[in-house]
Order: sequence, then C-alpha cells, then structure tokens
Amino acid sequence: MTTTMLPGKAYPLGATFDGAGVNFALYSRHAESVSLCLFDAAGLQETARLPLTECSAGVWHGYLPGAAPGLVYGYRVHGPYAPQHGHRFNPAKLLLDPYARAVIGAFHDDPLHNGDSSGHADTRDNAAQALKAQVVDEAFDWGEDAAPQVPWAQTVIYEAHVKGFTRQHPDIPEALRGSYAGLAHPAALRHLQQLGITTLELMPVQYFLDEVRLQRLGLSNYWGYNPIAWFAPEPRYWSGREGSTPLSEFRQMVQALHAAGIEVILDVVFNHSAETDAGGPTLSLRGIDNASYYTLSPGNPAQYDNSTGCGNTLNLAQPGVVQLVMDCLRYWVRECHVDGFRFDLGVTLGRDAHGFNPEAALFAAIQQDPLLAGCKLLAEPWDVGVGGYQLGRFPPRWSEWNDQFRDVLRRFWLHDGVSRALFARRFAASSDCFQQPGRSPASSLNFLTAHDGFTLADLVSFNHKHNLANGEHNHDGHSHNLSWNCGVEGPSNDPHVCLLRLRVRKAMLATLLLAQGTPMLLGGDELGHSQQGNNNAYCQDNAISWLDWSAAELALKQYVAKLLAIRKSIPALNSGRWWSGQPNGAGVRDVEWLNPAATPLEQHDWDDPAGKALMIRLSGTWLLLVNASGHQLHFHLPPGRWTLRLSSADDGMSHPHDFTASARSVAVLMQQ
Repeated sequence: MTTTMLPGKAYPLGATFDGAGVNFALYSRHAESVSLCLFDAAGLQETARLPLTECSAGVWHGYLPGAAPGLVYGYRVHGPYAPQHGHRFNPAKLLLDPYARAVIGAFHDDPLHNGDSSGHADTRDNAAQALKAQVVDEAFDWGEDAAPQVPWAQTVIYEAHVKGFTRQHPDIPEALRGSYAGLAHPAALRHLQQLGITTLELMPVQYFLDEVRLQRLGLSNYWGYNPIAWFAPEPRYWSGREGSTPLSEFRQMVQALHAAGIEVILDVVFNHSAETDAGGPTLSLRGIDNASYYTLSPGNPAQYDNSTGCGNTLNLAQPGVVQLVMDCLRYWVRECHVDGFRFDLGVTLGRDAHGFNPEAALFAAIQQDPLLAGCKLLAEPWDVGVGGYQLGRFPPRWSEWNDQFRDVLRRFWLHDGVSRALFARRFAASSDCFQQPGRSPASSLNFLTAHDGFTLADLVSFNHKHNLANGEHNHDGHSHNLSWNCGVEGPSNDPHVCLLRLRVRKAMLATLLLAQGTPMLLGGDELGHSQQGNNNAYCQDNAISWLDWSAAELALKQYVAKLLAIRKSIPALNSGRWWSGQPNGAGVRDVEWLNPAATPLEQHDWDDPAGKALMIRLSGTWLLLVNASGHQLHFHLPPGRWTLRLSSADDGMSHPHDFTASARSVAVLMQQ
C-alpha cells in the first residue's frame, strides 16, 4: 500500500473500497485542514498521517491506492478552538468517522477524551485510547431473501431487545443467547410466529456507548439510545462465531426473520450523539465540525441546545447532517434489508428555527426517496424541548406512538374518569388526532407498555416505581404511571390478588389487540415478564431486563395468540379504512356502539364518566363485550345466534341471548 494520497472523490462519504484502493471522504464545513491517520490492526500504533488536500463543498477527500478492507483509521481535524463561536477543533484528539462500518477499541472513562469544560483545548494526544474506524467491504449472499411487505392494516408490532429476548432462552444454544444469531434461531422465530407477530421492532443496534456516569456506577447502557457510529452494527450483540462478523450475523438474522414472514424495524437514534454536553467527551462530530453537526444554544454557542434531554441535539436543519441520516437509512435498507425505522424523539428531527415543522428538510428527503418508499416509518412524536409534543402532526406514511391510547386505556381499566366517548375515540384509532388527508387508522400506533415504563405485569403490581438499582435514588423514571397494584405492592402469593392481576392484564390486552390502528406488544408481556417494579431499566443489563423464559406464563402466550388470530378474522380491523358507522351496500356497519342492553349508546351514555361497560359490534358478525367495572354485569345480546370465541375471564355463555360478564373483563362473540 502506498502512502501517497490521490485526490479521490467527495462522494460517497466514509471509507469506500473499490477493489484497488479506498476513497475517504469526511464532511467538515468549517475545518481548516484534515489528516487521515492510519493504525495497526489493533488500533494501538499510528503508522501514517496523511493530509486530505482536496475539499469540495465542505467535504474533505482523498484516495489511497492499495488500501484494503481491514485498514484501521481515524481523523485529526484542524481549525479554531473557540467554543464561544461554536468551534471545538483540536487535532490532539483522534476522531471516529461517523460513517464507520465497524469500530475498533472500546470507550472508557478517560480524561484524555475531555477538556472542553475548561474552555481551553486539551493538547494531550488521545490516539491510543480513541475509537477508530475499520474499512469494511463485506459481500453477502442474500439468496432468495424478499421483504414480507406486510400491509399497514395487517401489521402487528413486537418491540424487543436483541440481547434480552434470548439471553435466558433454554432452547437456544448458550453460545448464541443474547446475540443476533440467537434471535435468528428457530426457537425464537417459532415464538414470534406462534403469537402471530408480523413485524419485529428492535431496540437500538447502531453502535452505542456506555455513558461515563454509568461506567462510574458499574452499570452500562442496556437500551442503547446513545449512538456514536450510526452505520456500524453493535458488536456486543455478536455471538463471536468463527467466520462471522457483527455485520454478517445481523444480515443472517434479517434473512431468517424474512424467511419466517417477519419484518424487521430498527429503532434509530438521530436526535443526539454520545458526546453529551459541553463537558462530555470529544469522540467524533464535536471535533469534526461542532458548529455544523450540533444545534447550539442561541446567544451562547459554547453550550448546546438540549431538546433531547441527552446533552446535545443534532442539527437536522443542516444539509450535511440530513445527508448523514439519509445515507444511513439507505445503507440499512440497501445493505441490510431492514423494512423500516422507528425514530426516537422524532420531533427533534423536524425542528427548524421556528419549532417543529412537518415539512422539515429530513421529512421531505425521506418522503421522496425511492429506496425508502416501501419502508415503514414510525415516530416517537415528542421530545423535551419547547413545543415538544406533536402527536398527530407527522407527514403521511408515518405511524406515531400514541401515548393518548396508552393513558386512556390505563385509566379506563385501572382507575376512573374515562367516559365511553373517550374510550371509543382511542379504540377507533384516535381519529381526532389522525383522520387527516393522506393518513389511515394505521397512523395510530397503539400500545399499553413499551421499553420505557412498567411492563404489563408490573403495571398491575406496583403503584410506585422501584428504580433504586439505577443508582439515582429512585429519582429517575416517570412517577405518573396510571398503574394499580391490585391491593398489594409488588409480588404476592395471595390467590385473589394474582387472579385479579391476571384478569386485568388479559382484559387490557384484548382492548389493545382488537382496537383499530397498529397494535404494538412489548416483548415479554405475553410471558408475564416483570422488571421488579423498575420503570426505567435502561441501565439494567441483567435479569431485571432479560426475559425469564423459565417463568413464562404459557397460557397467557396462547391467549395473546388467540387474540391476534381473531384480529385477522375481523374485516373492520384489516380494511385500512376509517370506521364510518354507516351501512354498506349489504346493510352491514363496520362498527356499532351499544350499551349492555344492546341498544345504541345515547348522548348521556357516551358522556357518563362512570360508564364502564359497552358492546362493540364489528363488521356485523363480531361482538366485543367490555366490562371495566369492578362488578359482574349482565349483557343482553343483539338478535342472532352468538358463539363465544374468547373470554378474558374464562366465562361461558349462560343463555343464548344473554351473557354475564365478570368484573374487568372482555368477551368476544361471533355470530353464526
């Protein structure tokens, strides 16, 4: 390999092998010069420092003949160190390519990464400790792989953690547990297929770091919402099998899931980076071009806008940052065949100088991109900045996590004050939020629980969060959970308490999985998974978070599978059209709302905050009996022959025309 750089090209960004050498390209609009630094295979010894002499429209580039995959490299970027003007250039700090496909080294709490908080550049060289990129050019035989392309109206999402899902699975070889390969194992696939899941949403798998604060507490960032290299699969989920790499194993996982008919959605974090606030480590973007990559505090460029609550905010109003995100999304679709993305703190991605803008640059770029046209797009429609709650305001093609559904359903089943009108509005895909031009009922992503908060088992077992294991004196995590412990805080051996908790969970699952919109099930809820009352287990890479398959409630799993099978059979839940309540050409209504006497709900019925029971008739032939009251209730059935298909309380029909429903229960009947 020669050490003489040729001009190279400004695109594509990153390190690209063409068979004869490697092209390097780095975006830094404000840099004065850039040096490419080469290292030995272990990333410990710098072997060459080569200037990138070409700069085209803010992209520094060069071509190194003879360079090949496996080469380890980093950048030193020269320019002013002037935090008061937004610049933090410091050539003493080796910087990781944000387009890195693989990362060498590990991030540890080390003062050589820091130095910004003093206002003066730290001139100590950190190359020995710094993260480095490795050139990657992995071919992969996708064979007959094909995207399942599940229509939105038939989509059922399952949110899972790559490691936590399989770490304790007894039917998966121990060497594969907790890895991409473990998730591709037939035992894992079989579980998802038996449930009736169509789409697996994986918590972050882009290369992320453990925060310094957690390292000092002896903890780690289990969830992964702390990225630094967006193109690199997280290696801690790699089994380490001989002949494989994190990238190849990730691809094999996607291939196996597709063969099982299951889509793969990635939870992606483009709102902030692991460099945190002004006192955080200089690892990549901060030293490459701080003023371009980050949104700085108005009037004080030495500080960061923190609409994410994570110390910094990526500046998605900058074309170079939009390009980073778009290149990354296309990479995961083109090279890894993923089927869509869930965008963490999605409001941040649409912020401009005037606040949230549904027509922001990144949204427009995604909307028109042909490679992303078939992808599912999901947003967490909030951040912690001013005007950060934007439910219902994302563009067409997007689905949004609907916390209104979550909160109303929790209050309806576990507390008081929810009228039948409010319950029905949320059950009918929150049309008040989402029934807009270009949007369908699938825009409402309905959920009761998610990674952030109580699991379903804990929701009915704890009135209060129990987060002491996180090392923050129980101050972290939400305090307003709308939970109910059913009379005892925490685990209980009382059979009456246990039965009540099970019945409430089953009733809530029925209204989640049989509601209009896109249902999302938190992985483990179908097994009765508990996090011991921890509602913010982001740093618990242990048995608190890992699914305990040995204690799985198999009857609950079968119940969820039956619910999803019923969902597939109800036309009103699969049509993709908003319910009108009007008869079609055959005289059948998509939905009818009835009181327990089988007559239409009147205005006073709708508005009564004490009304805890109703019947919902779907597609004419399906009847849901909902009793959220604390006592047994008698329902008079509409005319016809009705057969019980499911009861959350395991009730039976006592009379062909009547049904006595247990407290806090849902029954599903079908007309013959």
